Amino acid sequence: LARAGPLKTPGGPQGGGGGGGAWGRTAGEGRGGGRFRCHCKRAAFGRMGPGGGSRRDRLATTAMADENERAAEAPGPELIERIASGFMSAKQLFAAEEIKLFEKLAPGAATAAELAERCGVPVHCVRVVANAMVALELLRLEGERYALMPVSATYLSGQTSADMRPALRFFDRISYLIWARYGETVKSGHGVMTGATLSDEQNEIFVLGVQAFVTTAARQLAARVDFGAHRRVLDLSAGAGSFVVPAVLERHPHLSATLVDQPQVVEQARARFAASPLRDRVELVEGDLWFDALPAGHDAVTMAHVLHLFSPEHNVRLLRRVREQVAPGVRLYLVDYWTDPTHTEPFFAALMGGEFLVWTGEGRVYSVDEMRGLLDQAGWHFVDHCPLQGPTSLIAAAAA
Repeated sequence: LARAGPLKTPGGPQGGGGGGGAWGRTAGEGRGGGRFRCHCKRAAFGRMGPGGGSRRDRLATTAMADENERAAEAPGPELIERIASGFMSAKQLFAAEEIKLFEKLAPGAATAAELAERCGVPVHCVRVVANAMVALELLRLEGERYALMPVSATYLSGQTSADMRPALRFFDRISYLIWARYGETVKSGHGVMTGATLSDEQNEIFVLGVQAFVTTAARQLAARVDFGAHRRVLDLSAGAGSFVVPAVLERHPHLSATLVDQPQVVEQARARFAASPLRDRVELVEGDLWFDALPAGHDAVTMAHVLHLFSPEHNVRLLRRVREQVAPGVRLYLVDYWTDPTHTEPFFAALMGGEFLVWTGEGRVYSVDEMRGLLDQAGWHFVDHCPLQGPTSLIAAAAA
């Protein structure tokens, strides 16, 4: 605000307009004033004089000066700008994945022209996307050549088993679309996907995306839980077998598993296990957790990322159904975004609460203490809570 003199802005003094709007003229200046003026207390009273103007005018000027001082001391709007423009970062990342930008950089650094040829897109377009990835610290510039950062080389290049690209496709082609109606859900309490079904293509994107999310957590589960005392695991809403299988069965060769899910998902699981060396240790069952009887003869039950879709009342009902069909002492392993008592940590879990809400209209994230209470109501005894990977953690319980 210390700058004085004419501003080179459209409509300012050079253009013969009104002084460049808010930037070209302050209140009380004539047209073409074109300079900033400080409205501090000293300047205000200096113009008016100690006794100049009415008492009301002096009070109004003082109030305005106080407000300006408070505004000057307040933090800038950068936080709000960063949050509000977050969708731009996401769409830039999704576009980078769609044109296989990270995969094409796996052999080595490349200029924008070389990248354009590798990706098959116009050079000016690939430059915009690649520069955004540099700003987001997923790529780095070496002179005029773009190169992978360690995080993108690990999770986005397709060169490792920790491939997050299916998760990006899930966010872009399914999650992003339903979030466009998030405000509608918040106002009405009705989920966008209530009663809806996914197409075969969407369902494949969904299953592979969820698999990308849970793979690391599944490995952590296999390492942290002592499955030595178990013989057969029942995996409920198992997806295409992305949780218990392969991580848990590969680490514990004495285990076998039964996977239960909707027919459309089980069909995908069958195709996945057709050539798997684990196929003889896995039984696939089509079923509905809310209505169908569960397969018997299991001493451990796993449920990953299921309960966050439902209300507390529905979760008690579901957990009680499971409890009624297993023997006392059977262990239950629940993997989800369990939070602290405020529901604001982990950070990602707090945001994902909106994802679950927009899907069903009743979804939410639950704190560990809340789940302890729900388990108790459903006939389970809370045993332990331990972290797995990132925002994901494990709650263990035993059939009372």
